[in-house]
Amino acid sequence: MIARHCIITGRVQGVGFRYFTHRTAGEHNIKGWVRNLPSGAVEMCAIGDDDAMARFMDEVERGPSLAMVEHIEIRDVEPESYSGFSIER
Repeated sequence: MIARHCIITGRVQGVGFRYFTHRTAGEHNIKGWVRNLPSGAVEMCAIGDDDAMARFMDEVERGPSLAMVEHIEIRDVEPESYSGFSIER
């Protein structure tokens, strides 16, 4: 299992990015959370196996149709235990 903490910048708020990420995480059996930041970025923690994480991150890089991902700052972190993938407020 690998765990990644990500800060995603670009046009990622007000375009359904968190809901897209939530749905995509479920499709790839990724656990963790996603939330908007006051800066206009989106923060995410994702945990999954290598293959699932690679497919998940490919989709996150594209984002939903109205989004424009400019940059993803990725940091590997220690895996935590999550029961699913949640949208945090």
